[in-house]
Amino acid sequence: MQPTALCKLILPAITTLLLAGCANLRHQPPPKPQIPPAPRPPHAWDAEKARAETGGPKLIVDLSDQRVYFFKGATLIGDTRCSTGKKGFATPPGEYKVTQKNKDHVSNLYGNFVDAEGTVITRDVDMSKMKVPEGLSFDGAKMPFYMRFHKGYGMHSGIVPNRPASHGCVRLPRIMAQRFFENATVGVPVTVQE
Repeated sequence: MQPTALCKLILPAITTLLLAGCANLRHQPPPKPQIPPAPRPPHAWDAEKARAETGGPKLIVDLSDQRVYFFKGATLIGDTRCSTGKKGFATPPGEYKVTQKNKDHVSNLYGNFVDAEGTVITRDVDMSKMKVPEGLSFDGAKMPFYMRFHKGYGMHSGIVPNRPASHGCVRLPRIMAQRFFENATVGVPVTVQE
């Protein structure tokens, strides 16, 4: 076989191998977290995986299932039922990040009107639509383990009636709100999906 004929056969083969090899050098995105199928227990947390897994944390709020999932990398660490925004106060779908954490957060918008002794006179008030009546004061709703992720929307401990029932925040059972709070930092991605 002639050297030029040999080059015509070998050169395309070498080029193909090199190009295929370069494709393998490209950065591969990390695997997407896989949400487990229903039914799930009310909540679950794997402390051993939480300690061992080194991937970055991520929270996924699933509006249709009313659940929140806590991942490290692609590994599910914990999940829980939740209560998102009711009709007229929907929790907005999107890609966000935790921008603030406050263990003892109190709402400046929702709460109760109370008298001087602290007796609740009017429940579930919205300060954007009401004024404090004379002789009463506003007592903001307690939102322990609050993690703000978009404008006034956050994730916190609260009543979870297995349906959308909040003013837009994501309410969690107290034990899970605390675990998520303790294992997430400011900047952790939060996906709210339908």
